Amino acid sequence: MFTGIVTAIGTITTVEDKGDLRVTVACPWDPAGIDIGASIACSGVCLTVVEKGGEEGDAWFAVDVSGETVSRTAQDQWHADRRLNLEPALRLGDELGGHLVTGHVDAVGRVALAEDIGGSTRLEILAGADIAPFVAEKGSITIDGVSLTVNEVEDEPGGEVRFALNIIPHTGEVTTLGDLSEGDTVNLEIDVLARYLKRMQSLAG
Repeated sequence: MFTGIVTAIGTITTVEDKGDLRVTVACPWDPAGIDIGASIACSGVCLTVVEKGGEEGDAWFAVDVSGETVSRTAQDQWHADRRLNLEPALRLGDELGGHLVTGHVDAVGRVALAEDIGGSTRLEILAGADIAPFVAEKGSITIDGVSLTVNEVEDEPGGEVRFALNIIPHTGEVTTLGDLSEGDTVNLEIDVLARYLKRMQSLAG
């Protein structure tokens, strides 16, 4: 489990096709704190560390990314020089600063608007009808591994959902969300509580 609070930005240095993709990510962590077999959320995708190295402040780790994961995540995410939002898995006693995040991508959304307003950025994301019931005003959603609050929701005529988020300057600086522009794709994970509420509603009906 994760919280959607990014602790570092990593950069993909190499991608090797071994059936699955072996992706190596450079990061500013201490390799002594990275365990083989540990889970790390990479822009919202829970992946397992299979190799590590480097030195404190200049570490690297490698993960294997399956074809299924590639097909279900943001376009062009798995290539060299791509920056990723990183978060290690929760440990007992850690602060739950955002909301509970599983690291399982539910859908890929598209940035319909990225507008600077008073130093902050207003993002509007367009997503498919399959996640529309789970997106609610003032509810939580994870965008590329970042826990955010939905400010506005609008249902589109074709069944898609369009929702707005506010990215404050600090969040834009310490995550990759400040790099987003119109047309970019992002990984979406709905709030796990919304998922269970929807399931309970379907059983009650």
